[in-house]
Amino acid sequence: MILYPLKFQPLYKYRIWGGEKLKTELGKNYTESLIGESWEISDVKNDETEVLEGPLKGQTLKQLIKKYKSDFLGQSVYNTYGEEFPLLIKFIDAKTPLSIQVHPSNEIAKKQHNSFGKNEMWYVMQAEKNAELIIGFKENITLEQYQNHLKNNTILEVLHQETVNKGDAYYIPTGRVHAIGAGVLLAEIQQTSDVTYRIYDYNRVDNATGKKRELHTELAKNVIDFSAHKDYKTHYNKTKNQSNVLVHSPYFKTNYLKIEGTLDKDYSKIDSFIIYMCVDGDAKIEWKKDTFTLTKGETLLLPATIKNVSISSKSSELLEVYL
Repeated sequence: MILYPLKFQPLYKYRIWGGEKLKTELGKNYTESLIGESWEISDVKNDETEVLEGPLKGQTLKQLIKKYKSDFLGQSVYNTYGEEFPLLIKFIDAKTPLSIQVHPSNEIAKKQHNSFGKNEMWYVMQAEKNAELIIGFKENITLEQYQNHLKNNTILEVLHQETVNKGDAYYIPTGRVHAIGAGVLLAEIQQTSDVTYRIYDYNRVDNATGKKRELHTELAKNVIDFSAHKDYKTHYNKTKNQSNVLVHSPYFKTNYLKIEGTLDKDYSKIDSFIIYMCVDGDAKIEWKKDTFTLTKGETLLLPATIKNVSISSKSSELLEVYL
């Protein structure tokens, strides 16, 4: 069977901090409350997304990779990752703040959890007035100073917080302390990993369990980068109808696309699958004689064998992701 552009059925995740924006802003269809994350494309064990439509409907990401191998992933990606999909693609709605957290490196995650590490990036799709993110430290601090702040419930005093707006983007390497603040809706691109070390959780009780959530104080202290940086935000161009570099890391590459009119894309020099996340507006993706629609909050995957598509829109914004 010939591979074609694929949409997957999202997996909706209850979170103590979740809201309603995945439904109201992105048109997601679910009945549960406190849904904080929509996992768009996932190969996390027991959380594999399934194809939404077409001849491959119901096939999991894992099944597709096992069957199509490098035709699906790209030869270089398959050579590196085998039958594991390297990325986890999400939309996140934080009605209240997430826990302050950090993720381990590939080496530590492999040793401790038999998992990839979790380098990730955020693209802010919508933010309420004065909504903030926490990312990194204000100034360099020592492990001892950090532990004292943690013990005294004053950790927020030393963390860097900044107000965010639509279009702001951040790369979060492993070891960087971070948290999404209340009132932020964003797209997240990350390595396939569900390993998070919680540092501080505002002493909240999770109504689903009646208990406070577990903290990972000891694990976290061994992976944190205690150095401060001058600028945490990612700066990028927004030139229309071309791929603008957003975040290019060893783990994934993300470009920003502002489409007004028609853009022909040739991926013959990219040995990878391509993922489009629609972060505003709506677009049409034409491949051969088929047309695929993409609206705000939808995600489309092009298997690696698809090298030429045409994107058309009156006005839309896409994130273009590959390895």
